[in-house]
Amino acid sequence: MTPAVIQLAAEAAERQSAEVTSFGARIAWVIGLVVFVVFVYWLMRQGWKWRGALQNDLPELPAAPDGLPAHRLALTGRYHGSTTAGQWLDRIVAHGLGLRSRVELTLTDAGLDVVRPAANDFYVPAAQLRGARLDKGIAGKVLTEGGLLIVTWAHGDKLIDSGFRSDRAAEHAAWVEAINLMNQSITTEGAER
Repeated sequence: MTPAVIQLAAEAAERQSAEVTSFGARIAWVIGLVVFVVFVYWLMRQGWKWRGALQNDLPELPAAPDGLPAHRLALTGRYHGSTTAGQWLDRIVAHGLGLRSRVELTLTDAGLDVVRPAANDFYVPAAQLRGARLDKGIAGKVLTEGGLLIVTWAHGDKLIDSGFRSDRAAEHAAWVEAINLMNQSITTEGAER
């Protein structure tokens, strides 16, 4: 073999044995990806805080009074959030209304008691209940048709839709009927006065 052939063979071998893994470049990509994910999370958190600041005109949520009458209905399930009534994507986050959690609902003649172990409890007096319906979605949660119990209620000068899903979905129809009948009797009494 001539020196020229040996040199060509060495150059060819050098081109073929290029470095396969560059750990420095991989580490830089991983760090960049982590920084990007943290930045996106921070932006989401800022958006949540901003939405809460825009809704700070919403009054504090009422607490359940002592000595509630016997319950008409009770259920356990999930609270999926609250939105401006009729606008299923306009989530309300003020006062913890945007936090999903387990829920225990109790309907009495005095109103609706919402007990959430992972978030703030609240109470809706009967006079502020505006109705109930079955629907398929509320901000961030979409189910089959009729999979969510939506309760509409007044708080301050705002109408709010709150979404619940019972552990036993067959209970939803009874809740819709009871709340709507309750609302009818309250509006009828108010009209007679």
